[in-house]
Amino acid sequence: MINYRTTFRASLDWPEAFWTAAAAEIDWYRAPTRVLDSSNPPHYRWFPDGELNTCYNALDRHIEAGRGDCDALIYDSPVTGTKTTYSYARLRHDVAQFAGALAELGVTRGDRVVIYMPTIPEAAIAMLACARIGAVHSVVFGGFAANELAIRIDDATPKVVVAASCGIEGKRIVEYKPLLDRAVEQAHHKPAFCVILQRPQAAAEMGERDIAWSDAIAAATPADCVPVASTDPLYILYTSGTTGKPKGVVRDNGGHAVALCWTMSNVYDVAPRDVMFSASDVGWIVGHSYIVYAPLFVGATTVLYEGKPVGTPDPGQLWRVVAEHGVRTMFTAPTTLRVIRKEDPAGAFLADHDISRMRYLFLGGERLDPETLRWAQDLLGIPVVDHWWQTETGWPVAANLMGLEPMPIKPGSPTVPVPGWDIGVLDIDGRPVETGVDGALVLKLPLPPGSLTTLWNDDNRFVSSYLSRYTGYYLTGDGGHIDKDGYVFVMGRIDDVINVAGHRLSTGAMEEALAGHPAVAECAVIGVADPIKGQIPRGFVVLKDDVDTDETDLSAELVQRVRTQIGAVAALRDIAIVPGLPKTRSGKILRKTMRAIADGVEDPVPSTIDDVSVLDAIRPILRRS
Repeated sequence: MINYRTTFRASLDWPEAFWTAAAAEIDWYRAPTRVLDSSNPPHYRWFPDGELNTCYNALDRHIEAGRGDCDALIYDSPVTGTKTTYSYARLRHDVAQFAGALAELGVTRGDRVVIYMPTIPEAAIAMLACARIGAVHSVVFGGFAANELAIRIDDATPKVVVAASCGIEGKRIVEYKPLLDRAVEQAHHKPAFCVILQRPQAAAEMGERDIAWSDAIAAATPADCVPVASTDPLYILYTSGTTGKPKGVVRDNGGHAVALCWTMSNVYDVAPRDVMFSASDVGWIVGHSYIVYAPLFVGATTVLYEGKPVGTPDPGQLWRVVAEHGVRTMFTAPTTLRVIRKEDPAGAFLADHDISRMRYLFLGGERLDPETLRWAQDLLGIPVVDHWWQTETGWPVAANLMGLEPMPIKPGSPTVPVPGWDIGVLDIDGRPVETGVDGALVLKLPLPPGSLTTLWNDDNRFVSSYLSRYTGYYLTGDGGHIDKDGYVFVMGRIDDVINVAGHRLSTGAMEEALAGHPAVAECAVIGVADPIKGQIPRGFVVLKDDVDTDETDLSAELVQRVRTQIGAVAALRDIAIVPGLPKTRSGKILRKTMRAIADGVEDPVPSTIDDVSVLDAIRPILRRS
């Protein structure tokens, strides 16, 4: 049996042979004769002369192999009372029809399509339809506000925007069409068409550029798959940047398909006809990789769930989904478990459901605290697998590889580097640290297939954001260490992007919203530890000298301002008015020191502080939970 150590060493010592073997699991129109193009470092390209189609690999090839009647996608929506199962044949039919509709609207290979939808089948159909005709999709999470959507429209310059009339957040209907209309109005780039899926919960008013989804597909001829280059972009997925301007992570077609196929058998132990349930949103990287693409690449069944872990109607909903659909492998965020545990600490709602077919629970998107790990292990009696990766990496960087060689679990660690990823730990000067010593977690170049290739229309920012700090390495932005057994420990972010319930959010964007208020002189937003969400943002605002206002009213106004400009996902509800912010002599706000005090950690006060009395004055406010 090939074990982990042998496989890992092969991936680093002979990467071209390793990924050539992995690429054999993909159907190519033109099989690549070259594996890695390293002629323009740090812009590496995988399988540069190969041609394929991502949608063909996700759908058509399984139908041609006689598995068209097998279940491809199960839609389970407790918020609408809907359950629908799509076979591979039915899903391919709907995808081809909508691909034809996009083609009728003038979308061709390389054009961008923005998708602004909740977690419903039509979102996955739209993604696959874009891939079918070689278009580039960019899914924007439905909870984002109009100006955030406008920024993404301006950056991606889509020919078409595909949206639903509404989303459902628990028991609340969120109308998307007014947000879309405001975004298009604000954006400099105007899409030619907006295709609107009318949901019965809220009908959208249609404008001149709007076309109903039903009308678009009724007039369409089903589209065939279009061969594209392996290096052609499949999608753009925006992630928060520390400047407040989102970064458009670009994923290619060939490397993406090869890497995700490899992970399904080796990391997640998922085979054809197995059922995988990723309790996430299609707007996040988990939704892209492990709701839509990876399960379909290997002929498995994916569960698409529209609802919350609690309140729709009870904290047993995820266990119900596992039981009803025979889920083998489940994937969610630690926050989900913390929310369920808060409402059902003894696991009483689990007793109502037979989850005996579930073999693994994978957790990712944020650090898994040992207490939550132990609770889940005791409750479920199966391996609870922490693993670490990012929007930029596209697939796990460190994990316990259930399909290759399961290893003992160490609380607080996502286990070992996944084959393909050469993880290092460096100090501030770029020197490797000793075993067990914390430093910056980095990934040696070239990154493996399936990782980001660049940022959309911004190669310079790609280099400056990720590759410039340490020559020859990708900077993950996370800090941590590797122990004597080779286990990776990820201790947290080393920048000012915070992780709220698995969602990476920019404190800089929140600060920008606060600073735009006429009463605000300066401000800081920090992420502080939270037992449920991992981190929550807290805002600290210094008012202009001439401002005379009720602080309670102003705080509420500022909270609403952030919600309007960024969206409810920002979750900034705690804003304190303070006399000043602690700074270095060069004028930098000491956010790290503020975070430490708020988290109850007494780090040494930096010697570069300008006025220690300012820090002392806000210390009681920072310590308030």
